[in-house]
Amino acid sequence: MVLKVLSDNFTVCKVEDFSLVNMDAEYCFVGKTDEEKSLVCLTADVPSNVIERDDGWKGFRIQGVLDFSLIGILSKISTILAKEGISIFAVSTYNTDYVLLKEENYQKALDILEQSGYSITA
Repeated sequence: MVLKVLSDNFTVCKVEDFSLVNMDAEYCFVGKTDEEKSLVCLTADVPSNVIERDDGWKGFRIQGVLDFSLIGILSKISTILAKEGISIFAVSTYNTDYVLLKEENYQKALDILEQSGYSITA
């Protein structure tokens, strides 16, 4: 399986509302529940109406379009990294999954995944 490195810095945050979110940005993941409105975006794209934010995330995506019948893709990655004490923040889209890691663990995580048989590409 190929993992594509994303060179950008990401931020995970809560926003008052989505009115200032740039929905045309290259990366914009939004989530809304009865308790919160969440946003994952490039750090440079964080809107001014942010309530809380956590900077310092780097990411990769699972390359290609994943069929919905595939089982355990994120589970395998998260298990490999959990054994090394590295936590993840995962975001899924219709096509694939994105995995975010804190910047200080990023290169170590990529090295571990490569040693575990994953192909890493820029």
